Amino acid sequence: MKKIILTLCVAAGLVSCTSEADQNAIKGTANVAYYSRVWEVAVNEGRTNILDSAYTDDAVLHTVPEVKGKAACKAYYSNFVTGFSDRQFIVKEMFADGDKLVKHWQFKGKHTGDFFGIPATGKTVDVIGCTIAKMKDGKIAEEQDFMDNMVLMTQLGLLPASK
Repeated sequence: MKKIILTLCVAAGLVSCTSEADQNAIKGTANVAYYSRVWEVAVNEGRTNILDSAYTDDAVLHTVPEVKGKAACKAYYSNFVTGFSDRQFIVKEMFADGDKLVKHWQFKGKHTGDFFGIPATGKTVDVIGCTIAKMKDGKIAEEQDFMDNMVLMTQLGLLPASK
């Protein structure tokens, strides 16, 4: 019994001595694992229902126009699933500090369905971007994607290729 109590006291002492940086690293590792899984399921597997529980109720996507609320966030990203077949969402690199994440990604697919009101073009796309995200209580609270929309529109055949 004394060994168990001593072990618990030592473990409690170690946990309480964990620095803020260590706590952020632990939280960041958990957030990266969760965030990676969400996008693997939502985009690559096409099961966007995971987004119903992935976002906070008041989540915000900083885009034009700004998207607010978890239902609207799910609807926004569902456009990528309904708009593209042969989707590949590749996380090139991701890192976190506590509840702040940065993800460098690549998206590939064939435009075979409606995508934000753009009818299918049959064209393939291959774009690279970056997302800055904030987590809150283990859920996605805020995101801002950065990608070259001119490249995407050109690949869809909606803008002329530059010379």
